[in-house]
Amino acid sequence: MKKKSKKIFVLGVVLSFCFSLLSVLPVEAAGGAAQKVNINKASLDELQTLPGIGVKIAQRIIDFRDKNGPFKRIEELMKVKGIGEKMFERMKEKLTVGPEK
Repeated sequence: MKKKSKKIFVLGVVLSFCFSLLSVLPVEAAGGAAQKVNINKASLDELQTLPGIGVKIAQRIIDFRDKNGPFKRIEELMKVKGIGEKMFERMKEKLTVGPEK
């Protein structure tokens, strides 16, 4: 590979990596704060944006709310198998159950 071609290739790889990083950053709300995840409405993919939540636990959250109804408080998330106090503490600032009534 010629030097110029190699530089273009490396630049492409670096840019691709940078854009992939941007896709996992939290979306900023109009007020500047990261949007919270509504655990009563979030999809499997949205739940996986939370710290420590993979496919299995995200599915458990969905199964739990389907079986028991909507969460009334974010702390109820600790009733889901695999979510303990430490994990909950890491994500609690990013959680909501919806608007206050």
